[in-house]
Amino acid sequence: MNYADFQFLLFDRKPDGVLVITLNRPEAMNATNARLHYELTQIWPLIDADPEIRVAIVTGAGERAFSAGGDLDWVAQTAGNPSQVATTMKEAGDIVFNMLACEKPIVSAINGVAVGAGLAVALMADISIMAEEARITDGHVRLGVSAGDHAVILWPLLCGMAKAKYYLMTADFVDGKEAERIGLVSLCVPRAQLMERALATAAKLATGSQQAIRFTKRSLNNWLRHFQPAFDASLAMEMLCFLGGDVPEGIAAIREKRDPKFPSAR
Repeated sequence: MNYADFQFLLFDRKPDGVLVITLNRPEAMNATNARLHYELTQIWPLIDADPEIRVAIVTGAGERAFSAGGDLDWVAQTAGNPSQVATTMKEAGDIVFNMLACEKPIVSAINGVAVGAGLAVALMADISIMAEEARITDGHVRLGVSAGDHAVILWPLLCGMAKAKYYLMTADFVDGKEAERIGLVSLCVPRAQLMERALATAAKLATGSQQAIRFTKRSLNNWLRHFQPAFDASLAMEMLCFLGGDVPEGIAAIREKRDPKFPSAR
């Protein structure tokens, strides 16, 4: 793929080799449909191979959302569909490990709500900067699937096992200030200062020693690679849930804005 092939990602080149990537489905709060999910697997190798790019910033279009998780129509098509589940499973792994493999630093500017696959991108970034007003949740258990994607390997490292278990098992939301306090994100700033801080951080990385910064990223990412067996297990269990009976009720409850009544809890 080249940059012109992307349908739901916008690109804005800044000085010093900084590229701003914007998730661009604002009418759907930048929720990931099948195409955007695929594009989030492909952009990181492209950036890694681009000699003109030193640092990437990823954010969401508009002020309401970074990404509101999986598009419900796409999720409904996945539920009970083994072929689609297999595709989604591969892509979910590719998002995480392609971000790890990208030598260039990635900065996320979390401007609004971030859930699911969108949250995986936001938190897998090497430096995450979050607006105070933004809110994040892994959200999987609300849908009736187990925590997967990035969460099982990343959250315990960021905020500790006790907080990870609480937030991943309850799917409670976390605002910017609390996310910074417990270590889920690198920095928290008022929304009006978010892009300014993200651009300043990216410029600092882009004008520093590229070899030193990239080798530091590579070395630190070995902590996450060490836990790949846990990641693979969590992703398999998440996908197994898509073949069970709870997901249709989870989708219906979200659409109807009510508490779910999961068959497994009756």
